Amino acid sequence: MNRNIVYGVFVAILILLSFRYCEFKDDDHQRLEEHSALIEKTLKNVGKLVVTEGEYAEVFTYEDSKEFYLDILTATKKALVVANAKATISYDLSKVETQIDEATQTVYITRIPEPELTINPNLEYYDIQQDLLNPFEAEDYNVIKARVTNTLREKIEASSLYTNAENRLITELHKIYILTNSLGWTLQYDATPITNIADFEKLLD
Repeated sequence: MNRNIVYGVFVAILILLSFRYCEFKDDDHQRLEEHSALIEKTLKNVGKLVVTEGEYAEVFTYEDSKEFYLDILTATKKALVVANAKATISYDLSKVETQIDEATQTVYITRIPEPELTINPNLEYYDIQQDLLNPFEAEDYNVIKARVTNTLREKIEASSLYTNAENRLITELHKIYILTNSLGWTLQYDATPITNIADFEKLLD
C-alpha cells in the first residue's frame, strides 16, 4: 500500500513538473514573440526621412561668344548671376532593410540607404549683355542652371553638410541598438556585430 502511495506521489510530481515546464516554455515563447513585435514596431517607427538643410549664396559670371563671317566678327553675350540655393541631404530610412532571427535573437541590418542630395537654386540675373547675332535663349538659362548646380554640388560635398546628415542617421540607427541591447538581443550589420554607436560610425566611413 505504501508503495502505491509513493508511486502515486511520484507520478503526481512528474505531472506537475511537466505542466510547470510547459508553462515556462509558453512564457518564453510569448516573451520572444513580444520582443520580436516590439523590435518590428521600432524598426517601422524609425523608418522616416532624416533631412539636413543648408543655404548657399554664390555669384557667377556667364559668358558665351560666337564667331561669324570667317571668324571676323564676334558676338558675345554675358550676364552676372547671383544664386541663392537651399540644399538638403536626406536618408529615406524606410529603405533600411532588416531581418529578425528569433532563434538566435539577432537583428540583422542588411542595407543602409545612400544619402540623397537635392539642390534648389534661385537664380537672379544682372548686367545682361547680348548681341543681335547672339541673343539669350532658353537653352542658355538651362546651361547656367546646370553649371550653378554642379558647382554647388562640388562645394556641398566638400562641406560639413554630409557629416551632419550622417550624424543624424547614426542617431536614428542607434535607437535600434538601444532597444535590441535592452532586450538582450544582438544587432549586426551584415556579419559585423554592433556593440556601440562608434560601430555605426565605422560602417559609414
